[in-house]
Amino acid sequence: MMRGRHPELIKLAASAAGMDATLSRRGFLLLSACAVSSLTALGLCEALGAGAPLVILDNAQGMILADPSRCVGCQRCELACTEFNDGRAQPSLSRIKIDRAASFGPEGPTAGTGVGPAMQGTWGNGLVVQGVCRQCPHPVPCATACPENAIVADPRTGARVVDAKKCVGCRLCQRACPWDMISFDEERQKASKCFLCNGKPKCVEACPSAALHFVPWRDITREGRAGAATLTALSAAKTKACVDCHAPSGKKPARR
Repeated sequence: MMRGRHPELIKLAASAAGMDATLSRRGFLLLSACAVSSLTALGLCEALGAGAPLVILDNAQGMILADPSRCVGCQRCELACTEFNDGRAQPSLSRIKIDRAASFGPEGPTAGTGVGPAMQGTWGNGLVVQGVCRQCPHPVPCATACPENAIVADPRTGARVVDAKKCVGCRLCQRACPWDMISFDEERQKASKCFLCNGKPKCVEACPSAALHFVPWRDITREGRAGAATLTALSAAKTKACVDCHAPSGKKPARR
């Protein structure tokens, strides 16, 4: 017998399943398990608030997974990225970051920039930890921070991409990314980020040591640690939108 659950619930479930005539011990236990799962889900919904909105936002279809143990620091991926996206070979604009990790330590050019795990000792073990966009799930930090709503989902890949026509060059997205993966073109005064090259990442194709792989998406935002300071301030309009979306229906967040 389920503790705190009325047996009539089980009988009702059995009747609905066409098992009202006879109910074996096995069937009873099976339905009990189903009932527990269902009631637990209902309890969760109740905890979130009656009528809480169901938010379903598509993630990117894929992502770039880096293997630091295979990276030789040749930076061909950076060149391939900028040649495809910017029409010029300029690693500083690359959406994949190798240059900042190539000096292997806090006493090199990366010192104090907050690149975190890329610092592997001063010319020590030679490990280059490639910086790649993690294709964050909702709420996407860079997109949430953008006051012009210029970072949108690419319909071909689901990856977030910067709409250059809307971008005003405020660089708030750059400050919002926990991994410092937003690039900024000083000449054009436009931000940009990895959008997976329309589903065929050029950095992956160009890597001579197979240190980069294009794989199905999964959430890796909790793996490792963020290396950059982030901007958490949001506009009043976006704050309201987030509250309307995430706060339980009929309940307003407590004022402090």
